Amino acid sequence: MKAVVLSCNTGEGHNTAGKAIYNKFLQMGVACDFVDTLSIAGMKVSRAVNNSYVGITTSVPAVFGMMYSLGRAVSDMNTRHLHIKSPVYAANTLYRKKLAKFIMDGGYDVAVMPHLFPAECLTSLRKHGILNIPFICVATDYACIPFWEETKPDYFVIPHKDLAEDFYSRNIPKDKLLPFGIPVSDRFKAKTDRKEARSLLGLPDDKPILLMMSGSMGFGGLEGMTRELYSKFQKNVRIIILCGRNESMKEHLGKVFADIPDVILQPFTDKVALFMDAADIVFTKPGGLTSTEAAVKNVLLVHTPPIPGCETINAKFFSSRGMSVCPGANASPEAIAEAARSLLNDADAQRKMLEAQKHNVNPHSAEEICRFILEKYSK
Repeated sequence: MKAVVLSCNTGEGHNTAGKAIYNKFLQMGVACDFVDTLSIAGMKVSRAVNNSYVGITTSVPAVFGMMYSLGRAVSDMNTRHLHIKSPVYAANTLYRKKLAKFIMDGGYDVAVMPHLFPAECLTSLRKHGILNIPFICVATDYACIPFWEETKPDYFVIPHKDLAEDFYSRNIPKDKLLPFGIPVSDRFKAKTDRKEARSLLGLPDDKPILLMMSGSMGFGGLEGMTRELYSKFQKNVRIIILCGRNESMKEHLGKVFADIPDVILQPFTDKVALFMDAADIVFTKPGGLTSTEAAVKNVLLVHTPPIPGCETINAKFFSSRGMSVCPGANASPEAIAEAARSLLNDADAQRKMLEAQKHNVNPHSAEEICRFILEKYSK
């Protein structure tokens, strides 16, 4: 069997989930390729879409929230069987012949996609009888995002069994739903002792460490949160900020905190799992993939204000099950710092959070997805 994972460069979460599946296939001896779908349409298209997404979510997140709400409205009409095709569906039909040729030339037997765009395109190919390769969608948020209902995969991997009703209510058949969870890299399944992790990263072990994750694109009001945390913990803390690929933000924060050696700025790194092991508390916006990684790693988690849309729902899902503390969508830096201080001083709350994470996330999702596909489609 030969598989292809079709992702898209709109945020790193989709790619990370897709690469977890890709790497697991390779470990199992299955031929597999990982592809940015829009690069098949053309690298200019891929870069333009990615740059637009990054620009909107980091500069004007409220606009992204409005777009999400509009998408939900169209999705609701589809749920009522009005069958209005979205502009997203129409856009993703434009490169369907190129994608069909790529799949046929590659000799692939099955496709897996942690992103809506290629799922829309393959749905169009199937509908018009151009190509009928089996394909599986993988949701990377704790909600049925707008337009998933337009896709017609063979199966749909969802993050949690409790979300089945949300997907089913949007006309995705129950017998297609596979509650395997969001796939994460094996790096997050391993646990390194906190002291050893700090030693491996060259970090002193004399103070609590607060790890602030901005996401791969550098989203979030990090300056205000950092100031408030440093003050709330009476300077007896070390704050590490993972700046992602946002060089301008790193440069700005470097100037702001130049005189505070306990604020450490870390550019994009492949050692996120080790930084989590080194930390006493992890702060992150509620992206589906990053939140799942933290829960699989089993660390104390504080959710910072989300990008409006599916991240708001992710935060609610986690906090309602006790997997994170989420002061609120519009929480002030003061509220976030106080939530962190309270958590770090409450051993019972810490124990309950870590138990809730173990109960609600599946660290073996990637393996279960790959084994299911092998059993179903291996020749």
